[in-house]
Amino acid sequence: MATLEDYGYSDEVCRRFESHFHAPFPVPRPAVDPAPASVQVTEQQGLRPARVVRVDRRQLLVAEAGGLVSVPVTAAAAIGDWVALTGNPGQVDQVLPRTGVLQRKKAHEPLSQAQVVAANVEVALIAVPIDRPLSTNRLERTLVAARDSGARPLVVLTKADLTGVHDAVVGATVQQAGTAEVITTSALTGDGCEALAASLRPGETCVLIGPSGAGKSSLVNALVGEQVQDTGRVRAGDGRGRHTTTARTLIPLGDGVVLIDTPGLRGFALWDADEGLDAEFGDITDLAFGCRFRDCTHDGEPGCAVAAALADGSLDLRRFASYQRMATELTALHRRQDAARRRPSGHGRTAGSPR
Repeated sequence: MATLEDYGYSDEVCRRFESHFHAPFPVPRPAVDPAPASVQVTEQQGLRPARVVRVDRRQLLVAEAGGLVSVPVTAAAAIGDWVALTGNPGQVDQVLPRTGVLQRKKAHEPLSQAQVVAANVEVALIAVPIDRPLSTNRLERTLVAARDSGARPLVVLTKADLTGVHDAVVGATVQQAGTAEVITTSALTGDGCEALAASLRPGETCVLIGPSGAGKSSLVNALVGEQVQDTGRVRAGDGRGRHTTTARTLIPLGDGVVLIDTPGLRGFALWDADEGLDAEFGDITDLAFGCRFRDCTHDGEPGCAVAAALADGSLDLRRFASYQRMATELTALHRRQDAARRRPSGHGRTAGSPR
């Protein structure tokens, strides 16, 4: 039976609980072991640590000292969250403040709202299928969101075993990934999986994101060493797959490393990712410091360093256009957020960050 330590509980997480709740939260033991005195103190206060493994419509599946249990769902909790449980069989009393939150703007919402893709993550594994043309827009957006969360982005090329010439996809991915590490893998042959596992440090929480049909579930099975996720066929016409992963799930990989597998994402609208945008497009932000005017829009102003770099070819026009689109998108998002905050209470929903 997996322990709470297998789901990432560590001395560092324990200190976060103790700092937030001002109470002792030792590393839990399985229920069959005698509880240390410090555990008894915590239980007398009615709180015990747990981690959200899966979020269903009405219930949360959480890992605690005694194993996996289902508790009533709360809108405040997301996959990967550390929570304090109270009662028996238990309910969420509080959610521990998050670190490394990967989020995106909720799709099809009349007002701007955030969707937490995964909480408390240190690594963002970005799956890029090698059997189809690279979507530079998708890759850049996920890199921006990953960097904004504080997670280390790692680009994983999948399906390297498929026949055909894919050098162009590999080359384009390496170029667009910038400083992010790129690892080529095949879940079928195992090529690259050992290198990928070695790149994950003990105690890290990783989130795996990518489009449907990217081979994410097969990659998870290869990393675990057994089939823990269903896999499905892709359509022959366009290489796209159906959703074999229908809910985000937290999966232990060993050494305290855990992986959050996610359903295929059709798009990745940015949410409050200004810092991530500056980090991913650091070459452009560095150039902008050389502009004559601090508020330069890089659209014809005299002394524009960005325009000069575009003119001499040292800055790629496509890359700059992508940066501009995302910057414009974030500016529009902030305007909607400001408008929602100014709206009198009772006149529609305000912007927030629900699950």
